[in-house]
Amino acid sequence: MPHRSVDHSNDAVRAAAVARYGLLAEGPPRPALVALAELAAQVCGVSSAFISVVTDDELLQLATTGFEGFTVPRAISMCDAVLQEDEPLVSADLSHDPRFHDNDFVRSGRAVFYASYQLTTPDGVPFGSLCVYDDHEREIDDAQRRALHHLADRVVDVLELDVRNRELAASNDELERSNQQLAAFAGQVSHDLRNPLGALSGTLELLSGLVDEPETDVGAIRLLLGRAQHSTERMARLLEEVLQFATLGGRLDVQVVDVARLVDEVREDLATALLGATLTVGSLDDVLADPVQLRVVVQNLLSNAAKYRTSGEAARIEVSARTTQDTWRLTVVDHGRGVAPADRRRAFDPFVRVDAADGEASAAVSGSGMGLATSRRIVRAHQGRIGLDETPGGGTTAWLELPAQTAEPRQH
Repeated sequence: MPHRSVDHSNDAVRAAAVARYGLLAEGPPRPALVALAELAAQVCGVSSAFISVVTDDELLQLATTGFEGFTVPRAISMCDAVLQEDEPLVSADLSHDPRFHDNDFVRSGRAVFYASYQLTTPDGVPFGSLCVYDDHEREIDDAQRRALHHLADRVVDVLELDVRNRELAASNDELERSNQQLAAFAGQVSHDLRNPLGALSGTLELLSGLVDEPETDVGAIRLLLGRAQHSTERMARLLEEVLQFATLGGRLDVQVVDVARLVDEVREDLATALLGATLTVGSLDDVLADPVQLRVVVQNLLSNAAKYRTSGEAARIEVSARTTQDTWRLTVVDHGRGVAPADRRRAFDPFVRVDAADGEASAAVSGSGMGLATSRRIVRAHQGRIGLDETPGGGTTAWLELPAQTAEPRQH
């Protein structure tokens, strides 16, 4: 098997990126990466895919589907070629590519179709690839190419999430416990990614059928492309919420917060969600807190109060905040479906979406189950508490308490 010339000029920077992600540590494949490899194969309609990382002299397969992983010398690796180019490597038949036609994997017929997309750090350092291949010649369309590009970005997102987890774990004992939880639900991230990407795969299959039709239905193709884009956007939003969970609650910028003004701003931002709702705002004492992060908490609580209304009825919500002794307490009261007592503590766990107290399934309401988990993380970083109680007569009263290192009263 011939050896290609390997460019080592960027190896030091690449090695630093690989070390930062902890990709050389021994252990089983990361579930999230395996799931993304499986989804890449599904998108292209092939049986084999893998995620690889390049070291000084080897190509290591971090996750595979359709075959058992193995290590390949870098000098004969086809995926290493993608690191030397500005564009992905996509070949319908590698036997026609002079760079690879003598490669053992190509000559044996194991690798005919091949597509390799670069994994690049947010700083622009290429360090590995997401690859799919098949033992038959095939073509992939533009939608499939875009999907592979998005999946390669999601691989990097998962790795960045792991880095955030390790960095935050060093901040203090409480954050360490929470960040260990982040690592534990990486598999849940991959599970939730399957829904939009499963929809994407089905859409691409329909597109493939339309392309083969004798007369092209442009309107139908546009509709399906729109669905495919929506699926990738849903996946991106999920990962953004997970990254927000990892980030918020770390360093705090504590200052006097005009809570009345903050609630007004949140109310304006949620104008669509609160359409038709009755929102009563009571007395709102100021507090010392991080205004940006406190706003995230208030927005999550108000959004939930609006979403979990009783079917067929407009939401009724009351908000108030008062300082009592050593505690500043905010309450958001709704008169909706309520949360069963056994589920009130569990509702703050990541990705958990509890059913209503009246038995109505949470699937009827959109969301990822990250809002309350993020809110608890922020409140705990402020050395406070957050919880859910039953509203007399039905509904949920969400509350949070922060230490009342009381700000000077503001003239409203």
